[in-house]
Amino acid sequence: MANRSLSEKLKSLGVRIGARDLPPPRPRPRPRYPIEEVVPGQLRDTSHGQAYVVETWYPAGYQYGATTLQVTAPLEVLAGWARDTRLADLDPGRFAFLDTETSGLSGGTGTYAFMVGVGCYGDQGFRLAQFFMRDPVEEPALLQALSDFLQGLEGLVTFNGKAFDVPLLNTRYTLNGMPSPLARMAHVDLLALARRLWRRRLASRALGHLETHILEITRTQEDVPGWYIPQMYFEYLRTGDARPLKGTFYHNAMDILSLAALLNHVAHLLDDPPSGRIEHGLDLVDLGNLFEDLGDWDTASHLYNRGLNRNLPVEVRDQTIQRLAVLQRRRGNLLAAVDLWHQAAGENHVYAHVELAKYYEHRTHEYGRAAGWTQTAVELVKAPGFPRYDRRRWLPELEHRLNRLRRKLGRT
Repeated sequence: MANRSLSEKLKSLGVRIGARDLPPPRPRPRPRYPIEEVVPGQLRDTSHGQAYVVETWYPAGYQYGATTLQVTAPLEVLAGWARDTRLADLDPGRFAFLDTETSGLSGGTGTYAFMVGVGCYGDQGFRLAQFFMRDPVEEPALLQALSDFLQGLEGLVTFNGKAFDVPLLNTRYTLNGMPSPLARMAHVDLLALARRLWRRRLASRALGHLETHILEITRTQEDVPGWYIPQMYFEYLRTGDARPLKGTFYHNAMDILSLAALLNHVAHLLDDPPSGRIEHGLDLVDLGNLFEDLGDWDTASHLYNRGLNRNLPVEVRDQTIQRLAVLQRRRGNLLAAVDLWHQAAGENHVYAHVELAKYYEHRTHEYGRAAGWTQTAVELVKAPGFPRYDRRRWLPELEHRLNRLRRKLGRT
């Protein structure tokens, strides 16, 4: 009895060995609220199975807030800013507007895109396709359906896509052993451009903030906050109840439409900035900064001058006068620079005194006037309350200049 095998002992106790006598598993009940009934779409066949896609068309000329979805301005300046000449020659019909909804907000190999929204221009207007992963096993099919959709499209427009959406999708393609279609596309990330254009005026450059303050769009109560979307998807996987995800589809659709409208808006701003379309002084100054960086000094000067005619904050106004004076000197318009330095000197800016001293010493050889501007600068630097660090920086240079000018005056 002591030599009985373990299986014999278990059988004697009524324990069944193996799976032959086990009852078959119960079939998983069909969800009461499947995604197909909540957000009607279609199954699209791919080489990796079927992908669920929801498509919506918006008519040509569709009005979206203060602008339309159709890009109606050239993109040469935008291409120069993005440093991708391909963008200048692309027909708007070759652009894809892309945004993802993901299982996490931090990225990484453990994060996947359960929804990818893509918009493009077609014969019937603006086509919006939303690829949705009903179950994680459908990821290869979703990625293949996205690749099929992007065939023939050459430009990509995103919002923070260079840092998040594109690296995430490239990772998912790699993990599934598939080539990413995004690597070949000319890419414009509108978040980076928004930070250049509205960094002074707007407290936030988030897409929702731009919708309100630039595009004049207000989302309905159907929208859901982006930070809550990953949790909503996990709840859907657990319960099979797709009803809360209807707001996620709305959120993603609005993001895509806003991308198209924002591209049209900034394309017009960059194509013809002197047109008078821009009224806010801070916007004029920031746009002037951009054109100066692009080497278009004439346009930058025009924008700076228009900005100075607005009610700018004191600090921004001082910075703009200084920057415009340097720009005028580079353009060869030295008298305009001198006028600006006189204006800044009247507000006790030391740099302006120094520039005027240089001008009168080296350009007009009026050593007395040069010495006068230098002496005034010395008095400003030595005055009580002048920052100690700036005093140590300015004073040796000013005293050296003043001594040199006095020697010149002694020889005349």
